[in-house]
Amino acid sequence: MSPRALKPLEPSATPPELIRNFCIIAHIDHGKSTLADRMLQITGVVSDRDMRAQYLDRMDIERERGITIKSQAVRMPWATGDQTFALNMIDTPGHVDFTYEVSRSLAACEGAILLVDAAQGIEAQTLANLYLALENDLHIIPVLNKIDLPAADPDKFAAELANLIGGSPDDVLRVSGKTGMGVETLLDRIVEQIPAPRGNADAPARAMIFDSVYDSYRGVVTYVRMVDGKLEPRERIQMMSTKATHDLLEIGVSSPEPVPTRGLGVGEVGYLITGVKDVRQSKVGDTITTARKPAVDALAGYTDPKPMVFSGVYPIDGSDYGDLREALDKLKLSDASLQYEPETSVALGFGFRCGFLGLLHLEIITERLAREFDLDLITTAPSVIYEVTTDTGEQVTVTNPSEYPDGRVATVSEPVVKAAILTPKDYVGTVMELCQSRRGQLLGMEYFSEERVELRYNMPLGEIVFDFFDQLKSRTQGYASLDYEPAGSQEADLVKVDILLQGDKVDAFSSIVHREKAYAYGTMMTERLRKLIPRQQFEVPIQAAIGARIIARENIRAMRKDVLAKCYGGDITRKRKLLEKQKEGKKRMKMVGRVEVPQEAFIAALSGDVEGKGAK
Repeated sequence: MSPRALKPLEPSATPPELIRNFCIIAHIDHGKSTLADRMLQITGVVSDRDMRAQYLDRMDIERERGITIKSQAVRMPWATGDQTFALNMIDTPGHVDFTYEVSRSLAACEGAILLVDAAQGIEAQTLANLYLALENDLHIIPVLNKIDLPAADPDKFAAELANLIGGSPDDVLRVSGKTGMGVETLLDRIVEQIPAPRGNADAPARAMIFDSVYDSYRGVVTYVRMVDGKLEPRERIQMMSTKATHDLLEIGVSSPEPVPTRGLGVGEVGYLITGVKDVRQSKVGDTITTARKPAVDALAGYTDPKPMVFSGVYPIDGSDYGDLREALDKLKLSDASLQYEPETSVALGFGFRCGFLGLLHLEIITERLAREFDLDLITTAPSVIYEVTTDTGEQVTVTNPSEYPDGRVATVSEPVVKAAILTPKDYVGTVMELCQSRRGQLLGMEYFSEERVELRYNMPLGEIVFDFFDQLKSRTQGYASLDYEPAGSQEADLVKVDILLQGDKVDAFSSIVHREKAYAYGTMMTERLRKLIPRQQFEVPIQAAIGARIIARENIRAMRKDVLAKCYGGDITRKRKLLEKQKEGKKRMKMVGRVEVPQEAFIAALSGDVEGKGAK
C-alpha cells in the first residue's frame, strides 16, 4: 500500500472535479486484471492479507481460464498534493465475443488506459477496442505492460503505439502489473490527463444503468453512472423506459466490496439495491430518475447487441426444462447480450434456441448453466441467421436448420463479417490459404512494422463460427489474433443437409452448408454416427440427403444370432432353410422396429467426440 493511498472521501460529498472515471482496454491476456490487482493494492482498498490474483474476476470460470468475462467497477482513493481523488475504474473483457461489455463500460467513462503487452505488441482486439474508445471521445493513455519479461521489447512496441494513436514514443508509459513498477506514475497520469465528469448537480436526477447482477439474497443489484442530480437512500426511483417505480433500499460504491453511502452525486459510479426480484425490471442502458421530480429526457442508452451465433440448448433430463428457463432468466440479467426463445425438437424434446455473440460466449454460457445451476445440457451445432426466399416470393428467416423451407428455394442470403487478422509476416501464406478455403475475399493488407501484418477479409460468418479460430491459432502457432464485425449479407449457394436414420430425418443433426461442402459434411456425419450408434437387431442405413437426393450412406450391421451353430454337417439346403427363416424374422422386425439412439451418441456426435460406444 502506498502512503499516498489515503482514506477515501465520503462519496456523497465528493465534488465532480475530484472524480476520474476510466477503464482498461486491451487484447485478451495482456495483463488487465493483473494491473487492476496492483492498483487495488497500491491504493489500499484491498489489504495484502485479502489479496488474491485476478481479484476483480469473481467467477471460478474466469480464474480457471485466465480471462475476464464480466466488467467490474471499483472505486479507489489516490492523493496528489493535498487533495484525495476518487478513481472509478472499470476492468473490461478482452475477447472479441465480449465487445458489448466493453462498449457499455466505455460509455460510463471519460478516459481509457490502452494496455499493450510489451512482448507481443498490438493485437487485433487492441485495435477494435481503441476504435470503440475513440468513437466514445475518450482520452487515451497508452501503456506498455509486462516490461519485466525477458522477451519484452518496449522501445519497438512504444514506437508502434505512438504511430497508432499519434504522439511520441516517450509518452507511452511502461509498467509491470506483476511487480507494480510504474503503476504509481500511471495513477498520477490518470489524475492529470483524464477530464473530470461533467453534469448539472441541480437538474433532476439521471443515472444510466451500465450493468446489473442477480444476488439470490438481495435481488437485483444495479450498477449506475450518475450523469445529473443526485440519488439518496430511501428515495423513490423510476425507470424511464418502463415507468416502474421502486424504493431505494441501499445505495453505495464498490470499493471493491459494496460500501453503503449517503448518496451518489454527479459523475459517481456506484450500485443501487431496490429489493426487486424480477430480473426483467432492471434493463441495461435504461435511465433511472426520481419519482418525486422526474427527468424529462432519458439518456441515449446502448444499441441492443445482435446475436451472431444460434444454438439449441436442451436439458438431458426433460423434467429440468423449468429449471433451465429460470436459469436463463437469471443469466440474462448479468449478461444483457444473451437472447433465447423456447423451441422443440423431435429428437431432443423441449429446450431453447439461444442467440450468442460468438463461440466463446456460447461455451461460457453453457458452462455457467452447468456449474451455477447444476444442469446437464446438450447443445446443437452452432448456426447463423439465413434469409431464404422461396420461388413463390415468400421470405423466411432461418435461425435453425429445421426452419429451412422444404419447397423450391430461389435465393439464400448469409451474414458476412469484416475480419481483421494480425499475424507475424512468416504466417501470411498459411493465413491466406485458410481464409480462401473458408470463402474469404481479401480486402487489403497493411504492415504495422517489419514483422507484423494486418490482413482484412470479407468472410461468411457461418465459416468462422465453427472452428476457424482454432485453425487460425494452430496454423500460426498461437501468434495470430482475430477480430470481426458485421458487414451486411450476401447471396450464396447454400443447401440444407438432412441426416436420415432408417429413412426418418433426425432434426438435431441437420445443417445448412455451402453446396461445395455438402458432400464432406454428409460423409463426416454418417461415418461419425455409424461409430456411435449401437448395433440393432436389424440393419440400419444412415443417409445424408439434400432434399430427396442421397449424397452419402453408411450401414450399421445387424446383430445376428448364429442359427447354424447346431448344424454339424448335413445337406446345404438345411442350412439355407434356417438362414431364410431368420431373414423373414429380421424383415418383420425391421418393419416395426425403431432405431434407438442413446443420449451419449447425440452428445458425442454434436460435440465431435467419436470415441463413443458404438458399432465396431
